[in-house]
Amino acid sequence: MKKTLLFSTSLFAALALQPLTVGAQSAPTLSGQPPLVIAHRGASGYLPEHTLEGYRRAIALGADFIEPDLVSTKDGVLVVRHEPMLSGTTDVADRPEFAGRKTTRKLDGIETADWFANDFTLAEIKTLRAKQAFADRDQSHNGKYEIPTFQEVIDLAKAESARTGRTIGIYPETKHPTYHAALGLAFEDKLLDMLTDAGWTQKSSPVFIQSFETANLKYLRKKTQLRLVQLVDGDGVDKDGKVTLAAPFDRPYDFAVLGDNRTFPDMLSPEGLKEIATYADGVGPWKVYLIGARQTIGPDGKPKDLNGDGKIDERDRNVIAPTNVVKDAHAAGLVVHPWAYRSEAHRLAADYNNDPVAEYKAHLALGIDGMFTDFTDHAVKARDGK
Repeated sequence: MKKTLLFSTSLFAALALQPLTVGAQSAPTLSGQPPLVIAHRGASGYLPEHTLEGYRRAIALGADFIEPDLVSTKDGVLVVRHEPMLSGTTDVADRPEFAGRKTTRKLDGIETADWFANDFTLAEIKTLRAKQAFADRDQSHNGKYEIPTFQEVIDLAKAESARTGRTIGIYPETKHPTYHAALGLAFEDKLLDMLTDAGWTQKSSPVFIQSFETANLKYLRKKTQLRLVQLVDGDGVDKDGKVTLAAPFDRPYDFAVLGDNRTFPDMLSPEGLKEIATYADGVGPWKVYLIGARQTIGPDGKPKDLNGDGKIDERDRNVIAPTNVVKDAHAAGLVVHPWAYRSEAHRLAADYNNDPVAEYKAHLALGIDGMFTDFTDHAVKARDGK
């Protein structure tokens, strides 16, 4: 089947009005500066996520910021993993000495069976090795790399800044703060102490701190000038390209605990964004909140296989008109750093014609201020035209 590049009329008009190669003089960002390239979990498209080797690769590919997700060990050390659960990104399930550590815990209200970082000491965590979390990505580096501490990531950013002559920032995420606090392992103060020791205390410091919850950001706002970012999640995307909601991805978990019925989409309304601006400097929405993509539904009620490959995936969706999220966030004084851009063809809507750079350009044209990417080099190419 021949694929036709078909942008919606509104999206085409938006792209026509904005330069596709965004440089320092033309970037429609809040500050007027080029948007940041944020290495999502390191160079996670190429190497196992959240490893020093992955961060180094991302920096070599041109990342402005590297993103460490933070969880706590049993002995209170901040280590870098996407979740407290370890089986998806390490070889813990293959370690017979830790077989008895698998347990069930309630995480954000959901019973979850796994190996949890908070049941391991740092010394034990350091015996584990990282693995690629995505089955369709290169698995040849599995078992090679240690799990880094947050301090090691700070040290790496400083060393690479000195070596390259350009500032490499860090963008830590406080993972599941309500969960950690309930275990007596709240780490916001520890995080700030470590950043202070690194000499990073001002709004101008190369640091953003992010969270999907709100209470810990509000706590941090009272204690630091460092830039804070409210993340915005969702459960999935329906046939029309709209975000669907289901617990625990429907709202910040601290909202759920308090019985606050507001959802993540509510936070992206003009009023919601104004409220975020009272305690944060930016918002990090799932990228589909900016430009969604819909399926074509056939007479049988099923989505059409637009490219005829026998599968239904993102390639069988067409983009819809952009939302006003970026415009409204900028009006509230917030930067916008959407996540997460992934370059594999089956993760790109049909309109992008298997070209990840086309997706970046569509979002850059909206004026985003930064982008979380698994493939740093593709984001740099889209932004800089290289």
